[in-house]
Amino acid sequence: MKKTFIFDLGGVFVDWNPRYFYKAIFNDDAKMEDFLARCCNTVWIVKMDAGIPFKENLKEGQKLCPQYAKELALYSEGWSKMVGGLIEGTVEILKELKEQGHKVYALTNWSAEKFPWARQHFEFLKLFDGIVVSGEEKCIKPYPQIYNILLKRYGLKAGNCVFIDDNTANVKAAQDLGMAGIVFKSPADLRKEIFPFLD
Repeated sequence: MKKTFIFDLGGVFVDWNPRYFYKAIFNDDAKMEDFLARCCNTVWIVKMDAGIPFKENLKEGQKLCPQYAKELALYSEGWSKMVGGLIEGTVEILKELKEQGHKVYALTNWSAEKFPWARQHFEFLKLFDGIVVSGEEKCIKPYPQIYNILLKRYGLKAGNCVFIDDNTANVKAAQDLGMAGIVFKSPADLRKEIFPFLD
């Protein structure tokens, strides 16, 4: 039986970094880094990935960081400018897996408000046999619930799946559920690590 491949999106296919947008807003790297570390940080962003609407999350963020209230308010409209582009080498691997007859799925921590933009702009998303988006499910990796949503929705067996993510904790969670796991570093490394799972 051919293996089923489950991919993360951000950091694996899509180069996304708030610095691409905020560098021009601040024009001061030290101040920007302070803002990103204290306010527009992973904790704040993950809340939106988990389904909290931007407007609600913005209010909370502005309470905690009133000195950066204006910059936080720019996050939503500036979000698309945080996309640096595609990691083309991974897209090529995805196409090859499809051509070889493997099933491919995506499991992503992504805001439900922003994922429609991704669907509109990234043609490669049409290659997936199914996509589970954390913001739509209101749960995120590495919690087991979201992995199980994908497995159940598409009738997949964990033991036949290979999970690929750039976050070690997310890969560990997949392995704990019985999947094989690969921590993504680069398309070249992925080619080497994926080879044993091909038939």
